[in-house]
Amino acid sequence: MTSDQELRRQIRPLLDLSAPADGVAAYYSLYHDPQRTRLFVAGPAERPRGFLAVCQTGQDLFRQTAVLRARSVSAATSLLQRGLAPRRPYYLVTTTELRPAAEAVFEAERVKMNRIYRIDLRRYNPQTNVLVTPALSANGASRFVIQSQESLLAEAGISWLSPHFAEIYVWTAPEARGRGWGKAVADSCVAWIIRSGIQPLYVVEEDDEASIRLAKSVGFVDSGAREMTVEGTVRPDGGADPGPPQGGRRENADPDS
Repeated sequence: MTSDQELRRQIRPLLDLSAPADGVAAYYSLYHDPQRTRLFVAGPAERPRGFLAVCQTGQDLFRQTAVLRARSVSAATSLLQRGLAPRRPYYLVTTTELRPAAEAVFEAERVKMNRIYRIDLRRYNPQTNVLVTPALSANGASRFVIQSQESLLAEAGISWLSPHFAEIYVWTAPEARGRGWGKAVADSCVAWIIRSGIQPLYVVEEDDEASIRLAKSVGFVDSGAREMTVEGTVRPDGGADPGPPQGGRRENADPDS
C-alpha cells in the first residue's frame, strides 16, 4: 500500500501552489488531515494523470467533500467511479473542463460556477470599525463578528487555510445589510490573513452580484480562475468499479462510513 506522503508527492506536479485556481485543490489533497482524507491517483507514479481527494470535513458531517483534478475527462470519470460510493451524497469541487465527468457520475442537486477572486494590495484599504470583534469558531479558527446582545449580525471567517492561501467567507444578517458591516468584518479577516503571510481568496458564484460588489469593495480582483461545484448523489451505476487506477490509492477506512 502506498503511503499518504508518497501519494501526495506523486500528485504535487499536477498543482501550481502559487495559483489561485489550485488553492482549494492543493489544500484538500496536500494539507488536509490525512486521517480524514482518502487520496486516489490515476496514472503511473512518475507521470500521474489526475487525482481525487475525498475528505471528511467539519462543515458537513453527512456529505463528504471531493476535489478532482485530471488531465482528461476519461481519467476524471474513472477516478470518480473508483473513489465515490453509489447513492452517497458528496460536495464535488473541480474545474469547468471536467464537467462531463461530473455529469456522467452524479445526480446533481445543485451545480454552481464560481469565480475565484484574489486580494490586490494596491486596492486594499481597510477601514477600522470598532463594532468588529475577534472570535473563534468551534474548530478554533479565527473569525470576526459584529453582534448585539440578542444575535449575530455579521461574520467573516476562514473556510480553509493552507501555507499559501486562505479562503474567506462573509455573512450578514438580512436585517443588518446595507450598513457596510459585511465589508467591515471582511476587512478585519483579510488583515489577519495578510499579517500571517498568506494570500486571501474569495470565491463567488458567477451571478451573485451582491457578493461580487462586496469582494471588490474590500480590494479583491477577479483572478480569471473558475471552479465548478456539484452537490449531489452518485448515480446507482456511477460507482461501478472500472478497475483500479494506475498508481496508488489510500486504503484505510473512511472515518465517515
